Amino acid sequence: MNFLTTVKGAALKAGNRIIKVLRLGLHDVQEVSESSPFGVDGSPLDSMVAVYAETLSGEDPVIIGYLNANQVAGRGEVRLYSLGGGGDQKFYIWLKNDGSCEIGGNSDNMVRYSKLEQAFNQLRSDFNEHVSNYNSHIHPGGTISGNTGNTANTSTPSGADISPAKIEQIKTL
Repeated sequence: MNFLTTVKGAALKAGNRIIKVLRLGLHDVQEVSESSPFGVDGSPLDSMVAVYAETLSGEDPVIIGYLNANQVAGRGEVRLYSLGGGGDQKFYIWLKNDGSCEIGGNSDNMVRYSKLEQAFNQLRSDFNEHVSNYNSHIHPGGTISGNTGNTANTSTPSGADISPAKIEQIKTL
């Protein structure tokens, strides 16, 4: 097993990621297949340090991973992340050992849409019932305003709708 000092590019060939690496010097550029865990698809940035291993045949070397200089996950945790071209973190999903999950940050909370919708619909219904009661209340005229007819109150029921906030593709508990 060797640590290659520079990754020089990556390409997909027949569904297999091929990594260009400098093996033994500036002129020893090799194309090597990459191994990765099932269900994980990632492409390394140039200049990452790759872990290179020979196979039994010696003809099919493989990249089995990369050195990660920015590890922050604690014991028992899993963190998936993406990097920008300069190596800066762009997004992450972090499964933490306290049972929580951070998706892109930790400054706000996700919501259970179904429970939010239920409470919102009850609030809208209560408000609209209040509007209906208010609008049906009649004030006899002619006492203060000089109006001699009956005056009805006018207020508008709520047409508020939170359904556009629902993300069908993301589910939670």
